[in-house]
Amino acid sequence: MKLKIVVTTLLTLFFFLHGSSQSIFGKWKTIDDRTGMPKAIVEVYEKDGLMYGKIDTILEAGRSDARCIKCKGERKDKPIVGMQIINALKKNSKGEYKGSTLFDPEQAMTFRCKIWLNRDDPDKLMVRGYLAFIYRTQTWIRHKEK
Repeated sequence: MKLKIVVTTLLTLFFFLHGSSQSIFGKWKTIDDRTGMPKAIVEVYEKDGLMYGKIDTILEAGRSDARCIKCKGERKDKPIVGMQIINALKKNSKGEYKGSTLFDPEQAMTFRCKIWLNRDDPDKLMVRGYLAFIYRTQTWIRHKEK
């Protein structure tokens, strides 16, 4: 009887820890899919059951205080650090988050998007932006604070 309780407790603990390590929320290092270079740290968070993301840090040398010069409207000439780039994505039954608001401050463009954890490596976040039927996918790496 005691062995059964111990095994059940250990299995529950294992699944809890395994599941919590696979959260999509947290900080992610963006990697440019063309150059392979790190660009920024994005904080992905949940609010009212929806996914949001904002730029926490710019990693490119000499760009830490960059502004959105190509932007129009309220984002025009605003600092990129702190800018919300993912807005109100909804989770579907496959565990993917989808929506129409993934913003790229470099291009000053908004894309439809789909974001999901890599099934083989939960420390990789797959971020796909769509423009009509054309898409690009970036792999972001979980940022581990030192």
